[in-house]
Amino acid sequence: MKVRVKFSKHGALKFIGHLDIMRYFQKAFRRSGIDIAYTEGFSPHPVMSFAAPLGVGLESDGEYLDVELNAPADMTEIKEKLNQQMAEGMEVLSAVALPEKSKSAMASVAAAGYYIAFRNEFAPPCGWQEAIEKFLEKDRIMVKKQTKKSMMEIDLKPAVYDFRLSSYREKDCLYLMVNASSAGNVKPGMVVEALFQEMELPFDPAWLMVTREDTYLNRGTQEEPLFVPMDKSDKGIAVVYSGL
Repeated sequence: MKVRVKFSKHGALKFIGHLDIMRYFQKAFRRSGIDIAYTEGFSPHPVMSFAAPLGVGLESDGEYLDVELNAPADMTEIKEKLNQQMAEGMEVLSAVALPEKSKSAMASVAAAGYYIAFRNEFAPPCGWQEAIEKFLEKDRIMVKKQTKKSMMEIDLKPAVYDFRLSSYREKDCLYLMVNASSAGNVKPGMVVEALFQEMELPFDPAWLMVTREDTYLNRGTQEEPLFVPMDKSDKGIAVVYSGL
């Protein structure tokens, strides 16, 4: 039985890296007594797959992992058992059963949404709405991206699905939805830095306070995407790419 678990990550745990989060959940499943499946061979490990890794220093309301169980189980019970093992700042939000032939969490990721706020002393005094509209009117948004092999220039425009003013926890912020697939992953700081360059303002990523709002799969097509949170079905709540 395949299960997709959604969890949030806040507070001091935002400084814990992806590999440590993987080990954390492996121990949480073991301590909770949930009967998860293991690989075969000399060094068996849990059959577990995480969606898009979250950068160190970022918080999140929408992280996902897939795990395979040896037998059917109650989703509410899985959520409750895991939350009994969670440290402060980590919470399991839901657990849903998946079809047996469904893609893994990592292979399913298409996009991610982010709330981006500024530390008080670094928020630039400017008209954000006008600046964003002007930024998105550009035919191309060229930036340099460091890959494993070299520095390359890419166009961010096709990877930005939504960019606007918003609010999070009763505070003003920016909302950004970008490509988060393995083939075209874009970090939110890269887009904000490009915006600052367009505004001819200095930029430091340390000024940003970033929270991942959710992680999405695409139920539509590449030309007409229909982004849905990874714990929802086709009938779930959807965010439609408006064609920026």
